Amino acid sequence: MSIVDAFILASFTVPERIYVNPQSVLWLLPLVASISVVYKATKIPKIKAVSFVKEVVILFGSIVVFMLVTAIVLYVMAWLVTE
Repeated sequence: MSIVDAFILASFTVPERIYVNPQSVLWLLPLVASISVVYKATKIPKIKAVSFVKEVVILFGSIVVFMLVTAIVLYVMAWLVTE
C-alpha cells in the first residue's frame, strides 16, 4: 500500500461536517438530480434524449417543490406550537 492510498483511506475515518445553515440545503440539489436520473433511467422503457431530459426535469422539479411545501408546513406547525 502506497502513502497516497493510506491518506485516501485515512480520509474516510473522519466524518464529513454538515453544518445547519441555509447553504447546506443546496447539497440537496445534486442528490435530487442523481435520484431523478437513476429513477427515470430504470423506469422509461425506451430512452430518447429529449423525452428523458424532460422527464428528469419534471421529476426533479416535483421533488424539490414537494420538499419546499413540506418544509413550509413543518415550519408553520412548529411556529403554531411554540406560540
